[in-house]
Amino acid sequence: MTFENILVAVENGIGQITINRPSKLNALNVATIQELHDAFEALENKEEVRVILITGEGEKAFVAGADISEFANFTVQEGAQLSAQGHELLFDFVENLRTPVIAAINGFALGGGLELAMSCHFRIASNNAKMGLPEVSLGVIPGYGGTQRLPQLIGKGHAMEMIMTAGMISAEEAFRVGLINHVVPQSELLDFTKGIAAKIIRNSPYAIGRAIKAVNANFKDGVNGYETEIRNFGKCFGTEDFKEGTTAFLEKRKAEFKGK
Repeated sequence: MTFENILVAVENGIGQITINRPSKLNALNVATIQELHDAFEALENKEEVRVILITGEGEKAFVAGADISEFANFTVQEGAQLSAQGHELLFDFVENLRTPVIAAINGFALGGGLELAMSCHFRIASNNAKMGLPEVSLGVIPGYGGTQRLPQLIGKGHAMEMIMTAGMISAEEAFRVGLINHVVPQSELLDFTKGIAAKIIRNSPYAIGRAIKAVNANFKDGVNGYETEIRNFGKCFGTEDFKEGTTAFLEKRKAEFKGK
């Protein structure tokens, strides 16, 4: 599969997506969102891919926001459609993948860039990274899940302040409030992230996918997270991975999971 705005590679069970628009600080436009959807879908369907890593090209930006030139003259209806399509194609899509997705934030993650990082299952940042939702300074609000996911991750008060001030926070502050899991030197970011991915790969892909579903259920209106956990816990008992994991434990050997 050939892309214009992103790079995709698979190695050692890790699918890596790199947003490759450095002259635009990797800003998201409609074409890039579609390409990201297609790449995530393709990697999700590759049996050998156990973890997906997403980052930005260069040393300045993960994604420095949306491409404002595309929607500056949109109508009310066009703006709502832009948001709805983005949710469906990329942001909600990534959040609900059964394959773990890690954001390696290598610089600015602003607006849609931070929203993309927040849709991933967790985030690791380089020490030069800056994060924020500056939309209100443009007369609009975050439209790709920022008003929902940011409070879930860091609490209502911190999220309100970030959104209303349109300010940026450092990687260290993002770590302090729980927006990211780790801060590392930029030169170590990809190796560190791949190290965590390697730990994930040792475990059951089927169980991980069910755990993602159960955790996400807690944040969906009208869904009982405990019931989702019980149901998915039970489903694991009918899998080859469960039989292999328990047998390997009892036999004191390393499990070889197939994701089935």
